[in-house]
Amino acid sequence: MAQTTQMDDPGHGRSVALLSVACRALAANVYLAQPLAGPIAATLGLSRQAAGTVVTMTQLGYGLGLLLIVLLADRVENRKLILWLVALAGAGLLVAGLPPAAGVFLAACLAIGLGSVCVQVLVPYAAHLAPEVRRGRVVGLVTAGLMLGIMVARPVAGLIAEVLSWPDVFRLFAVMMVVLFVVLFWRLPPLQPTETENTASVLRSMVRAPFRYPLLRQRIAYQSGLFGGFSLFWTAVPLWLMQPAWGWSEGDVGIFALTAASGALAAPLAGALADKGLGKQVTAAALAMASVGFVLTLLFPDGTLWAAAGIVVAASLINAAVTFSFVIGQRAIFGIDPGARARLNGIFMASFTLAGAVGSATGSWVLAHLGWVGVASCGLLVLVLVSIRFVRTEVCSRSRSLSR
Repeated sequence: MAQTTQMDDPGHGRSVALLSVACRALAANVYLAQPLAGPIAATLGLSRQAAGTVVTMTQLGYGLGLLLIVLLADRVENRKLILWLVALAGAGLLVAGLPPAAGVFLAACLAIGLGSVCVQVLVPYAAHLAPEVRRGRVVGLVTAGLMLGIMVARPVAGLIAEVLSWPDVFRLFAVMMVVLFVVLFWRLPPLQPTETENTASVLRSMVRAPFRYPLLRQRIAYQSGLFGGFSLFWTAVPLWLMQPAWGWSEGDVGIFALTAASGALAAPLAGALADKGLGKQVTAAALAMASVGFVLTLLFPDGTLWAAAGIVVAASLINAAVTFSFVIGQRAIFGIDPGARARLNGIFMASFTLAGAVGSATGSWVLAHLGWVGVASCGLLVLVLVSIRFVRTEVCSRSRSLSR
């Protein structure tokens, strides 16, 4: 439960637009380095195999923030927490844009991830203010901003880097955080939670939550598999497309990522389907879409027109699959315990963000040693294992219960 000063109903356009834009800008911070991993590694003196580290550090910061910062959203005034996190993200972006030495840059990436976890305070913030009958749609619309930020970050970063330089990407987004801070300072109403648990009790409840709530465990498993594959794909694919067989530039990779960003538009549809009780069917479709996406990347010779078309379709399918599953998962988790939405969402997000960090760290290494066939095989293996878990949990268990 929480007490808040009312702003416009988040189901109305202006409020949803504000929260969606804020999520878009903050989520983009975490993935700015992904299409620039090669040039950043070259500037910082990192090996090609270690290029994924620049993405992994930001994701680790994001995951750490989910565990240590987001739990505060159930206990401290949300507006102040949101503003502090935006400021932290802006400071990290400013330092990363200097550019500093490798160690300082990686520390700045960690700070960017910590601050950008603000998006996971904003989503339950919107859910608190939305009426139950519209909660799925509101969460879907706000999450659409989050997912669009993740997906548009890559093309925007690639295009800015080609026109200017990769440090300018971080400088421009630091300016964006300043603007966002000012807008949120004036527009957000306070949201004061009524939770009275101490920090130790909250941490214990977070550790116990996956054991206490089977639904939470299920959604963590599904989203971890999908997001791990998603991160594996998007860390490896820019490096692959800039190899001699393809010969793409940073701008080319940016345009490619932009064409695949349409997957974020699936979020409002997923929210509406969740409100209709179709979460299991949408999850099954998401797992199938991501699997088909990886298969498509293996069907044609590298560098051909058909291969390029297949990769665009594959990227769109993988993006949409992650978006579908994410919205369905959040909608389900927000219904478990309204008084602990932020911490349950934090566990959910931290779990699959860790899977994403593993995917990012693995992507560049697998590509360097096993080529794209190895990358696609790893992604498919993970998705097959998660699909088996889905069938056993959602289909077989339901069949057994009906037969009794």
